[in-house]
Amino acid sequence: MKKTYINGVGCISTQKTFDTVFLEEAVYNQNETILSIIPPVYKDYISPAAIRRMAKGVKNGIVASALALKDANLENVDAIITGTSLGCIEDSEKFLKNILDNNEEFLTPTSFIQSTHNTVGAQIALSLQCKGYNFTYVNGAVSFESALLDAKMQIEENEANSILVGGVDETGEYTMSLFKLEGRIKKENDEPFDLLNSTSTGVVYGEGAGFFVLENEKKDNTYAEILDVEIINSLEENEIQTSTINFLKTNNLQISDLDAVVLGFGGNTKSDVYFKNLAENAFAETPQFYYKHLSGEYDTASAFALWMASKIIKTQEIPEIIKVNSVTKPSYNTILLYNQVNGKNHSFTLLSK
Repeated sequence: MKKTYINGVGCISTQKTFDTVFLEEAVYNQNETILSIIPPVYKDYISPAAIRRMAKGVKNGIVASALALKDANLENVDAIITGTSLGCIEDSEKFLKNILDNNEEFLTPTSFIQSTHNTVGAQIALSLQCKGYNFTYVNGAVSFESALLDAKMQIEENEANSILVGGVDETGEYTMSLFKLEGRIKKENDEPFDLLNSTSTGVVYGEGAGFFVLENEKKDNTYAEILDVEIINSLEENEIQTSTINFLKTNNLQISDLDAVVLGFGGNTKSDVYFKNLAENAFAETPQFYYKHLSGEYDTASAFALWMASKIIKTQEIPEIIKVNSVTKPSYNTILLYNQVNGKNHSFTLLSK
């Protein structure tokens, strides 16, 4: 079986994650409930005529994938696999609003056509003229992990040599207002939002696009090897530690072999107990990092976590802003990523130098 290497990364997020080395310009915003991306100069990557018609998520996906390909010194790939939960939600909102405003008459289909979840993968394929396997996973909080798992299996089975894998989600004004009504997003009077010591439910929402070039050979520019990815739909709080240990055992590892763990603390007191349980017990002696205070919570935020972990393994730098505890290791070669949202869709991703 072939191994899977991350040979290029590209990330557009609520931080300046392009034209920088690694989070040196990161800012922890504790006063806003919804974080917006820091946009790149789109016209450097997309023709101005096309930009006007593109949804935010599509533009970010195209730029992030272009950055990943450039980073990997590749012109094209064998396959494109995308994970997204809400797809191009802004265009969906536009289309539904037009239906209501026009009494279901005289509708232009543009917003509808551009609102489908696979628009991002399709537009990337068009820009690259890539005619290979193109698939989009819409699996809630494990959409990105599903894409990653698919890519890893294809590389292992020698069905593709290079695959572009990404996670993309955007915010839409109306959808966010519904999330607020539902209590998914923190109330504004709960600020400042300290995600590690949160006393309220709900999360700080965000958006972003993270893309990775996965290949079956190790190169000089390789970031890390993806050892394993596992998805579990539901776990009880008292099962999380056993599941983590079993996942490591499958890969002939134990907790002491890990150099760091990246946890998806989102500030929701109801579901953060899973992370706290691991942080205080199994990983008490392990360096712990977190990321949703920088990226915001969205269903494919784990792509930001993978970008962060890849950078840590390659640069061996740990920005102060991502530390959960003060434990350190001389080097960071094996990192575990664990995420879940609202107590469901648990995912483990294991990276190695």
